Amino acid sequence: MTDQAVDPDGAEVSAHPVAEGRFLGRTRELKELRADIERAGLDTLSGRKAPRARVLLIAGRPGSGRTRLAEELVRRVAGRYPDGVLRARLSEPDGTPVPVEQVARGLLAALRLPAPAGAAEEDLTAALRTALAERRTLLLLDDAAGADQVDALLPDAPECLVVAVSGGPLTGIADVRPCTLGGLDTKSAVELLTGHTGAVRVTVDPRSAESLVEACQGHPAALVLAGGWLAARPQAAVSDLAKRMHAHAEEGADGAEGTPLSRVFRLVYDQLPGPAARILRLLCLAPAGLADPHTASALAGCSVDAARTALDDLVALGLLRALNSTLPQYEVPGCLHPLLRAVAESHERPAELQLARARMLERTVRLLQSCRAITETDSPQAREKLIGMPRALRFPNPRAAADWLRVRRPALLASVRLAVADGELDTLARRLMSQLVRALAAHVGTQAAAPDLYGVHGLVLDVAERRGLPREKAAALLNLGDLDAQTGRTREALARYRAALDAGREANDPYATGRAMESVGGAHQELGDYDRAADWFGRALAERLARGEVADAARLYGRTATAHTYAGRYGEALRNWRAALAGYRRGGDVAASARALSEIARVQEYAGRPEESLRTCQEAVEWARRAEDARLQAALQLRLADTLDRLGDPAAALLHRAAAERMLGEEPPEDEETPDQGANACEIRTASSED
Repeated sequence: MTDQAVDPDGAEVSAHPVAEGRFLGRTRELKELRADIERAGLDTLSGRKAPRARVLLIAGRPGSGRTRLAEELVRRVAGRYPDGVLRARLSEPDGTPVPVEQVARGLLAALRLPAPAGAAEEDLTAALRTALAERRTLLLLDDAAGADQVDALLPDAPECLVVAVSGGPLTGIADVRPCTLGGLDTKSAVELLTGHTGAVRVTVDPRSAESLVEACQGHPAALVLAGGWLAARPQAAVSDLAKRMHAHAEEGADGAEGTPLSRVFRLVYDQLPGPAARILRLLCLAPAGLADPHTASALAGCSVDAARTALDDLVALGLLRALNSTLPQYEVPGCLHPLLRAVAESHERPAELQLARARMLERTVRLLQSCRAITETDSPQAREKLIGMPRALRFPNPRAAADWLRVRRPALLASVRLAVADGELDTLARRLMSQLVRALAAHVGTQAAAPDLYGVHGLVLDVAERRGLPREKAAALLNLGDLDAQTGRTREALARYRAALDAGREANDPYATGRAMESVGGAHQELGDYDRAADWFGRALAERLARGEVADAARLYGRTATAHTYAGRYGEALRNWRAALAGYRRGGDVAASARALSEIARVQEYAGRPEESLRTCQEAVEWARRAEDARLQAALQLRLADTLDRLGDPAAALLHRAAAERMLGEEPPEDEETPDQGANACEIRTASSED
């Protein structure tokens, strides 16, 4: 049975993300919810077949135990749904709605179904509905921000069941069965409290325990904080906290400060040590409500060790949740976000909050730099950069860096959104975006990371269009076009490249303009339009020649030659390859010179000139030897062998094949790459490419 959960950014998380401890109370609610599954719907009563899955709604304020109830219901009825349980969270811990496209992509991934990078929301939700149409699946949609989110994900299958968790009604969805939560019953609430305080203090003073439950109005989150406060003070009596809570209730007015949760939070917060209180309130800035010791350290300006100790202490008090992951990571409960934001704004000046946020983003940039640099062990510059970093920011090995990137991925993506949320693409935001893209490419691979990268570059494109920044717009469009090209969406890539060309011209940016021209040519070549490909490569070549960029001009001569080769214009192809060879030799690039000679030999062979191809191939072997490129040497030896066979010299051909086998052992050599291969690969770029 499939039993998967999907986090806000589409990554799979633990299969049973339920709260610790056994389930308490809610007997009546569970009975009614289970009865609602079987109850006839409006369509059935009118004689029609239900067109969509039944929706059960569990509505309640954050912290009311609504998710815990939904999980318990799912646990009890999951056996009726042989095709499994899918879980998705529709809001981040801070209340930010998760885009439907993101959720649909994550659910398709949980079903192990393809979800092309760059696909539109409508395509993804249609694919999800198709996948669920023939299944009997239970779908848990937690923290729904509104009816639109749920409606877009509803299966067109009456055999499926959707359990939605929300703060209010889902107006607009037909035949929803709502269950609205209040507080826990007194017996269950006292039992919840006892789990934190121990049985003795409750047993010796049961009336005070009931009085405390009454002051908390049976609200589970308030009871957890009350229990954490008592657990941290073994000498305190339950009656002490009950009296304080009732006193706060009498002093407080209506509104947020008058809620049981806000009152017990204030009591707990006021008795925190100063450093811990500051860390807690600054966690309202943590991206997506997710923090680790580095996040807390940067926000508060303290050491990483001190931050971790404080975070663990806050978990013990019920103020944070420790997530089940390979690295320490914590979540701010959604019900506490507005309270933390309020105390942060009352204790910190706006400039201090802005500085804390900048420190956090700067720390993230440096961690991403370290995460990428650890993969570049053969680069002296990368090693030097790693050595220059503080020890706390270094990863011991690539595996540790990859684990950190995987665990922190949702928070890192949220950091990018946070960095440009105000519409500014300042230096810090650009560096953060660039380093995240590079780290993902280094550890995950550009193609596997394409959905995440789409989101990053799409966000930049939105900001650039909104603020009229053509240079940034061109960079974002080029990146998106490269991702489209890599994932087989060539026509979409072509449209992006043309738009990038317009933006580059508007910005008077020669680099963006030249890259866009070259990319347009690459897209036409992929589509089989070799005449247009050669034309656009020629335009990009003229730009490079005008600026005296010898190496790039040589590469473009090669790309133009390849387009002519595909079109069967071997004379044009040879002229361009010879021009490329001259450029490589002028620049001292031995390996590229060897490959250019190899391509000249290939074209001569296509043109029916085997003797010339043989001589050129022999020259290419010498250059490949100078470049110490064993694979290219082996491929050239095999080409020599084929040519000699055609020229009627099988003995010499056999010698060259033996030489190739000696170079590569038993491994069959791959033919050399042409210089244009990978030209549309995602080249990481931002409007300013700070490292």
